[in-house]
Amino acid sequence: MKVKTILVSQPEPKAETSPYFDLSDKQKVKIDFRPFIHVEGIPVKEVRGQKIDLKNFSAIILTSRNAVDHFFRIAEEMRFKVPDDMKYFCQSEAVAYYLQKYVVYRKRKIYVGKRTFPELTKLIKKHKTENFLLPSSDKLKPLIPAELDKLGIKWTRADLYRTVVSDLSDLENVFYDVLVFFSPSGIESLLKNFPNFKQNNTRIAVFGNSTVRAATEAGLKCDITAPTPETPSMTMALDKYIKEVNKK
Repeated sequence: MKVKTILVSQPEPKAETSPYFDLSDKQKVKIDFRPFIHVEGIPVKEVRGQKIDLKNFSAIILTSRNAVDHFFRIAEEMRFKVPDDMKYFCQSEAVAYYLQKYVVYRKRKIYVGKRTFPELTKLIKKHKTENFLLPSSDKLKPLIPAELDKLGIKWTRADLYRTVVSDLSDLENVFYDVLVFFSPSGIESLLKNFPNFKQNNTRIAVFGNSTVRAATEAGLKCDITAPTPETPSMTMALDKYIKEVNKK
C-alpha cells in the first residue's frame, strides 16, 4: 500500500532545513509531528527525599538538554548558588552549547565528549578525584551507571525529571499510513492511549534496537527500521521505503 501520510512521534522541527520537510516535498507525502511523551520536572521536595545535597558535588555529568535545564531548576529551587569552579562533563557538543543558557561558557571548566556516553567516560576517567552528580530522568539507560561503576569514581544519581505519557485522545479517529517511533516510551504511550490499537495496514517505523524490541514485544510489526549501514537516519529509511511502495 502506498504511503501518503506519516505521523512522527516528536515535536515539529524548528529548523526550516529539517530533512523531514525535504522528504515531504520530495515524496509528496504529508508529515505531521506530535510528541507522544513529554518531560516533567520532579518537585524539589521529592529530590530532597533522595538525600541530594548539591554542595557535596564538584562535577556534573550532563547527558542531555533536559539534564541541564532540570539541574539548574533544582539548584534555583534549593537556593544553591552553583560555584564558578564547578566542572561540567557534557556528552556532546550540543549539550555543551546548550549549557551557555546558564553559565558564561569561557569562564567555566567544561569537558565535551564526542557523542556517546562511553566516549565521555574517557574524559571523566582523567578526573577521578571529583565527586560527580548525574542529573537523570526516572528512565536511565543501564549503560550509563554500568560505565560509571567501571571507572571506580565517586558518583551519585539524582532523578530530577520524568518521562510522562502525553494525552493523544484527539487522535483516536485519525489514521496515518506510517507511525514513527524513537524510544520504547513512545511505544508505551501509543498503547496506553489506545489499548485496543490494531496495526492493520499501518506501517511502524522505529529507530534503535531498544525501540524495535519494545515494538516487537507489544506485538507490532516493524516495517521500517533505522539506523542501518544503508539508511543511518530515519528520514533516509522512510525515503527508501516510500520509493519502493509508492512506485507500485
